[in-house]
Amino acid sequence: MTPRKSLVGSLVHGRIIGNDRVRRTGLAVALVICAVLTVYPQNYRAAVSLTPSDPSTLGLSGTLSQLGAGANIFGNQTAIEVSLKVARSVYVRQLVARRVKLGERLGLNETQGLRWLEKNVDVRIMRGGIIEIEMVRRDGDFARDVVATYADAVREQLGVISREQTAYKRRILEQLVDQAAQRLDRAQAEFDTFRLNTRYGDPQSAVQEVAKKVPALDAQIEAKQSELNALRRFATDQNILVQRAQVELQELLRRRALAAEPQPQQRGSVGQVVQESTKGLRLRRELDVAQSLYDNYKRFLQGTSVEDLTSTANIRILEPAYVDPDRQYNLPALAIGLLLLLLGLAVEFYKLRPPPGEPRKAVQ
Repeated sequence: MTPRKSLVGSLVHGRIIGNDRVRRTGLAVALVICAVLTVYPQNYRAAVSLTPSDPSTLGLSGTLSQLGAGANIFGNQTAIEVSLKVARSVYVRQLVARRVKLGERLGLNETQGLRWLEKNVDVRIMRGGIIEIEMVRRDGDFARDVVATYADAVREQLGVISREQTAYKRRILEQLVDQAAQRLDRAQAEFDTFRLNTRYGDPQSAVQEVAKKVPALDAQIEAKQSELNALRRFATDQNILVQRAQVELQELLRRRALAAEPQPQQRGSVGQVVQESTKGLRLRRELDVAQSLYDNYKRFLQGTSVEDLTSTANIRILEPAYVDPDRQYNLPALAIGLLLLLLGLAVEFYKLRPPPGEPRKAVQ
């Protein structure tokens, strides 16, 4: 039974490859051609390295925090993914194709130019959150212009996104500031009207004054009673001094009763002052809340101006566009050369050590 021939065995039994001289000469010529094509024509690798930046690295963290603009637009965890998405977007490729005049240089229409950029420009993430944009072409200057334009387009588009987000935030904050200002005006007007109607400059101090009035009247009543008792030791009730002391004591008692009246209808009483002071405290709290909201919204609104200033500081260029000085090899030609070399070595080994059962005349 004849054993099944392998691929190398089929090649060895061929008319051309079976001839050692022809095979070796052709293999040498093919290897020389592959070696030449590996080196020439020479390609140039152009690249640019960038990474998303944080405004705090610019020394603006204190200002941003004070003005309420400390939060990143995209969030720290997604900044790299957003930058990569923008770099690979169709809009960025359109900007690059238009700025480097890709249609004039390569004779491509817009759609073909976008496909050409997607195929020939590599945008990838490296370790440490570094984004690298590279391109390999025979024209090193052209490749460098393309990757530099890519970096500028990515920075510009991220700035546009940041400014649009800031503009949206500003519109919302302007509405909130306007509403807070109206609420503050109403609260201030109600509080001022209350103070004018009650003639209390400070409702809290008015409560304290009323609280001190009753003990003061008690002390005066006690002193007047002592005075009246002292007068009665030397005079009768018909004495003018005793009668005047009695009248004054009655007046003090009346005033003390009015001051201690719990009903709010009595002017100057504890009940009336407590009721009005409670309303005054409520209006004061509303005024404080309205003032706090207005101040906070105003601070956030001021922070949007700082965000506009830092909108273009979203990307740090680690390495400007450059042409790699290392020689670039044409990998397809190198791979073909290696495959031919391995195939030639396999044939030579097959010729030297044929498998068992192989006819000797077939390998001579």
